[in-house]
Amino acid sequence: MMSKILRSIVFVGAIAAAPAVAAVEQCRFIPAKAEREACYQRQDAELAAKRKPEPPADTKAVESLQQMRQDDDAVYRSMRGICRGC
Repeated sequence: MMSKILRSIVFVGAIAAAPAVAAVEQCRFIPAKAEREACYQRQDAELAAKRKPEPPADTKAVESLQQMRQDDDAVYRSMRGICRGC
């Protein structure tokens, strides 16, 4: 009795999950190339809408790194004349 109930639950779960998978895979089986590619484009648009937008670049951090590199280069140039093979 318990195994029948368990099998029924698994069967219903498999049927419920099938439409979600079929919606993604349906483009592969469209014979007309133009319609198939339109299907792929619709799916790409749906996926792009679900993705999180990229965080904005932190321009202050980039500017400060560039400034530190310029400062480091200036220090290295000034040190070249101080010691040569001590």
